[in-house]
Amino acid sequence: MTVFVSRSKVTPVLPPCPPQGLPGWASAVRTLATESTNGDLQRFVRRNSEAMIDWRNGTAPGQQEDESSAQERSECVLAYIPVVYYSTLLCVGVPVNILTLVALYRLAVRTQKALYVYLLALTGSDILSQLFIIFVGFLLETAVFHRDVPVLLLRSVSMMEFSANHASIWATVPLTVDRYVALCHPLLHRQISYPARARRIIAVVLTLALASGVPFFWWSDMWRVSRAPNNLDTALIWTHVTIIYFLPCCIFLVLNSLIILRLRKRQRQQMCQDESGQQLAVPCKLGKTTAMLLAVTSVFAVLWAPRTGVVLYHLYVSSVHNDWRVHLAYDLANMLAMLNTAVNFFLYCFVSKPFRAAVRDVLLFRGGPLHPRRPLHHQRTAANASTSSISSSKRSQREITPLSPKRADIKI
Repeated sequence: MTVFVSRSKVTPVLPPCPPQGLPGWASAVRTLATESTNGDLQRFVRRNSEAMIDWRNGTAPGQQEDESSAQERSECVLAYIPVVYYSTLLCVGVPVNILTLVALYRLAVRTQKALYVYLLALTGSDILSQLFIIFVGFLLETAVFHRDVPVLLLRSVSMMEFSANHASIWATVPLTVDRYVALCHPLLHRQISYPARARRIIAVVLTLALASGVPFFWWSDMWRVSRAPNNLDTALIWTHVTIIYFLPCCIFLVLNSLIILRLRKRQRQQMCQDESGQQLAVPCKLGKTTAMLLAVTSVFAVLWAPRTGVVLYHLYVSSVHNDWRVHLAYDLANMLAMLNTAVNFFLYCFVSKPFRAAVRDVLLFRGGPLHPRRPLHHQRTAANASTSSISSSKRSQREITPLSPKRADIKI
C-alpha cells in the first residue's frame, strides 16, 4: 500500500490488489481501518512495507529505471504534432527549394549576375538543412528509432546539422554585402561583382561553415540530458547563438540600415531637384533586389529569435528536460526556425518578376534562352560603334563621290 503522510493530516490510500487475490486485499483493508482508528498507522506501515515492495516488483530493474526517468523528464505536450508538422514541411519544402534552385540557375546563366550565385548557395544550404535536421535528425533518429542508434552516429549527424544550419544562414551575409556595395559604391560594384568571384566567396563561406560545425560534435541533447549544463555546454551554447543569430543579425542590421539611409538621402535629393526644376539621374526607388534582401533578412531575424531566447533560458533559468513549459517553448521555437528553410521561394515570387517568369518556364517545361545576355553597357557600346561606323562610311562616301554641277554651283 501507499500512504501520504503530512504534518496536518494523514491520508491512507488503499493498496493495489496483491497476488494472493481479493481475500488478502479485503483483510488488508480491514486491518487498515482498525489500525487507523487505534492511531498506530506508522506501525502498520512498517509491518506491511515488505508486502508493498513485493507487489510492485513485477517489472525488471531496467524497466523501473526507465519509468522513473520518464517520470522525472518533462513530457512532450504537442504529442504527434511535431511529426506531422516536420513531415509536411519536408514534403513541401524540398520540392519547392528544388524548383527554386532550377529557376535561379536559369537566371544565373541568362543574366551572368553574382546575385543569383548567392541565392543559389542559400537555396542549396536550405535543402541540406532540411535533409540533415528534419529528415535525418528528427524524423529518423527521434521519431522512428527513438535515438536508439550508436552514439558516434548521433554526434556525427549533430555536427552535420550545425554545419548545414550555419551555411544556410551565412550564405545570406555575402548577398547583403553585395547589395550594400551596389547601392552605396556602384562604380566599385561594377569592378568587383561578377559570378566567378561570387563562386569563390561562396566556397570560402561553405568551408568555414563546415569547420564551425566540428565543435558541436560534443553538443548535449537538451531533451534527454537531466544534469545541469556544465562549462562545455555553456561554451557551445554561446558559440551557437553567436554564430547562428547575434553576429549575422548585427551585420544585417548595420548594412541594411546603411542601405535605407542611402535610399532616403537619394529621395531627399530628388525632392530638392524637383523643387528646383531639375531631374535627378539616379532613381531613388527601392529596387526589387533590395526589397528581396530586406525581406529575407527580416524573416530570418523574426523566426530565429524565439529559439535563441529559449536556448539561453535553458542555460540560465530552467532546463528543457525538467520543465514541460520550457520543453513546449523549445519545440515551438524549433518549428518556427525550420520554417525559415521553406519560405524564401514565396518571398522571391512575391518580389521578383523575373523569378516568377523563370518558375513559370520551369513548370511549363519551356526551355527559355539559356545563353548569357550581354550587359547593357556592352550593347550601348556596340550600338555606338555601329552608328559611328555608318556615319563615317557616309562621310567617306560623300568625300569620294564628286559633286554634281548644280551642287558645285551652289557650293561656289
